[in-house]
Amino acid sequence: MLDKWDYRFMGLAEVIATWASCYRANRKIGAVIVKDKRIMTTGYNGAPAGIRTCVERGECLRDKLGIPSGTRHEICYAVHAEQNAIVQAAKLGVSIQGATLYCTHQPCALCSKIIINAGIRRVVYSQGYPDAFSMELLQEADVLVERVP
Repeated sequence: MLDKWDYRFMGLAEVIATWASCYRANRKIGAVIVKDKRIMTTGYNGAPAGIRTCVERGECLRDKLGIPSGTRHEICYAVHAEQNAIVQAAKLGVSIQGATLYCTHQPCALCSKIIINAGIRRVVYSQGYPDAFSMELLQEADVLVERVP
Protein backbone atom coordinates (compact mmCIF):
# COMPACT_ATOMS: atom_id res chain seq x y z
CA MET A 1 0.00 0.00 0.00
CA LEU A 2 1.43 3.35 -1.06
CA ASP A 3 2.02 6.09 1.51
CA LYS A 4 3.23 9.71 1.49
CA TRP A 5 6.88 8.59 1.41
CA ASP A 6 6.25 6.59 -1.76
CA TYR A 7 4.89 9.69 -3.47
CA ARG A 8 7.83 11.77 -2.25
CA PHE A 9 10.39 9.31 -3.61
CA MET A 10 8.45 8.95 -6.89
CA GLY A 11 8.53 12.74 -7.20
CA LEU A 12 12.29 12.62 -6.77
CA ALA A 13 12.56 9.91 -9.46
CA GLU A 14 10.64 12.23 -11.80
CA VAL A 15 13.09 15.07 -11.12
CA ILE A 16 16.07 12.78 -11.68
CA ALA A 17 14.51 11.68 -14.99
CA THR A 18 15.00 15.24 -16.27
CA TRP A 19 18.77 14.63 -16.10
CA ALA A 20 18.55 11.79 -18.66
CA SER A 21 20.62 12.16 -21.81
CA CYS A 22 18.23 10.16 -23.97
CA TYR A 23 17.32 11.94 -27.21
CA ARG A 24 13.65 10.87 -27.03
CA ALA A 25 11.53 13.18 -24.89
CA ASN A 26 9.28 10.29 -23.79
CA ARG A 27 12.22 8.18 -22.62
CA LYS A 28 13.56 10.34 -19.82
CA ILE A 29 13.67 7.81 -16.97
CA GLY A 30 14.76 8.26 -13.37
CA ALA A 31 15.28 5.82 -10.50
CA VAL A 32 15.85 6.13 -6.76
CA ILE A 33 16.86 3.27 -4.47
CA VAL A 34 15.64 3.74 -0.90
CA LYS A 35 16.19 1.78 2.28
CA ASP A 36 14.58 2.66 5.61
CA LYS A 37 13.34 5.99 4.15
CA ARG A 38 16.92 6.93 3.22
CA ILE A 39 18.12 7.51 -0.31
CA MET A 40 20.88 5.03 -1.13
CA THR A 41 21.54 5.89 -4.80
CA THR A 42 19.92 7.41 -7.86
CA GLY A 43 20.15 6.77 -11.58
CA TYR A 44 18.89 8.04 -14.90
CA ASN A 45 19.19 6.68 -18.41
CA GLY A 46 22.23 7.85 -20.29
CA ALA A 47 25.39 6.81 -22.05
CA PRO A 48 28.21 5.18 -20.06
CA ALA A 49 31.01 7.44 -18.81
CA GLY A 50 33.19 8.62 -21.68
CA ILE A 51 30.64 7.70 -24.39
CA ARG A 52 28.85 10.45 -26.33
CA THR A 53 25.15 10.64 -25.49
CA CYS A 54 22.32 10.54 -28.01
CA VAL A 55 21.67 14.21 -27.28
CA GLU A 56 25.29 14.98 -28.19
CA ARG A 57 24.93 12.84 -31.32
CA GLY A 58 21.70 14.63 -32.24
CA GLU A 59 19.71 11.44 -32.83
CA CYS A 60 18.32 8.30 -31.26
CA LEU A 61 20.08 5.21 -32.62
CA ARG A 62 16.95 3.12 -31.97
CA ASP A 63 14.75 5.52 -33.94
CA LYS A 64 17.32 5.66 -36.74
CA LEU A 65 17.28 1.84 -37.01
CA GLY A 66 13.50 1.52 -36.54
CA ILE A 67 13.76 -0.62 -33.39
CA PRO A 68 10.38 -0.93 -31.61
CA SER A 69 10.05 -0.04 -27.93
CA GLY A 70 10.51 -3.00 -25.60
CA THR A 71 12.84 -4.89 -27.96
CA ARG A 72 16.58 -5.16 -28.65
CA HIS A 73 17.65 -3.27 -25.52
CA GLU A 74 21.29 -3.86 -26.37
CA ILE A 75 21.04 -1.57 -29.42
CA CYS A 76 21.15 1.70 -27.49
CA TYR A 77 23.89 3.93 -26.14
CA ALA A 78 22.07 4.43 -22.84
CA VAL A 79 22.37 2.45 -19.65
CA HIS A 80 18.93 2.16 -18.03
CA ALA A 81 18.14 4.27 -14.95
CA GLU A 82 17.65 1.19 -12.75
CA GLN A 83 20.98 -0.25 -13.90
CA ASN A 84 22.78 3.03 -13.21
CA ALA A 85 21.31 3.24 -9.70
CA ILE A 86 22.38 -0.34 -8.93
CA VAL A 87 25.84 0.20 -10.42
CA GLN A 88 26.29 3.30 -8.26
CA ALA A 89 25.47 1.25 -5.17
CA ALA A 90 28.10 -1.31 -6.20
CA LYS A 91 30.72 1.37 -6.94
CA LEU A 92 30.11 3.07 -3.60
CA GLY A 93 29.85 -0.14 -1.57
CA VAL A 94 26.28 0.65 -0.51
CA SER A 95 24.07 -2.30 0.43
CA ILE A 96 20.70 -2.23 -1.30
CA GLN A 97 19.61 -5.65 -0.02
CA GLY A 98 15.93 -5.37 0.93
CA ALA A 99 15.58 -1.88 -0.58
CA THR A 100 12.78 -0.31 -2.63
CA LEU A 101 13.46 0.92 -6.15
CA TYR A 102 11.33 3.85 -7.32
CA CYS A 103 11.31 4.30 -11.08
CA THR A 104 9.36 6.50 -13.43
CA HIS A 105 8.72 3.50 -15.70
CA GLN A 106 8.11 -0.22 -15.26
CA PRO A 107 11.45 -2.02 -15.48
CA CYS A 108 12.30 -4.06 -18.58
CA ALA A 109 13.23 -7.76 -18.28
CA LEU A 110 16.97 -7.01 -18.26
CA CYS A 111 16.58 -4.55 -15.39
CA SER A 112 14.21 -6.89 -13.56
CA LYS A 113 16.85 -9.63 -13.55
CA ILE A 114 19.41 -7.21 -12.11
CA ILE A 115 16.88 -5.90 -9.56
CA ILE A 116 16.22 -9.45 -8.40
CA ASN A 117 19.91 -10.33 -8.07
CA ALA A 118 20.65 -7.05 -6.26
CA GLY A 119 18.23 -8.11 -3.53
CA ILE A 120 15.74 -5.30 -4.07
CA ARG A 121 12.44 -6.44 -2.56
CA ARG A 122 10.02 -3.80 -3.84
CA VAL A 123 9.57 -1.80 -7.04
CA VAL A 124 7.31 1.24 -7.31
CA TYR A 125 6.75 2.77 -10.75
CA SER A 126 4.32 5.12 -12.49
CA GLN A 127 4.40 4.53 -16.26
CA GLY A 128 3.95 1.21 -18.02
CA TYR A 129 6.32 -0.47 -20.46
CA PRO A 130 5.57 -3.14 -23.08
CA ASP A 131 7.36 -6.02 -21.35
CA ALA A 132 5.07 -8.53 -19.62
CA PHE A 133 8.00 -10.93 -19.11
CA SER A 134 9.66 -8.47 -16.72
CA MET A 135 6.56 -8.52 -14.51
CA GLU A 136 6.52 -12.34 -14.56
CA LEU A 137 10.14 -12.42 -13.40
CA LEU A 138 9.55 -9.98 -10.54
CA GLN A 139 6.44 -11.86 -9.45
CA GLU A 140 8.19 -15.24 -9.48
CA ALA A 141 11.04 -13.77 -7.41
CA ASP A 142 8.53 -12.41 -4.86
CA VAL A 143 9.47 -8.80 -5.53
CA LEU A 144 6.52 -6.61 -4.55
CA VAL A 145 5.56 -4.38 -7.49
CA GLU A 146 3.26 -1.40 -7.07
CA ARG A 147 2.13 1.17 -9.61
CA VAL A 148 1.49 4.75 -8.64
CA PRO A 149 -1.89 5.78 -10.10
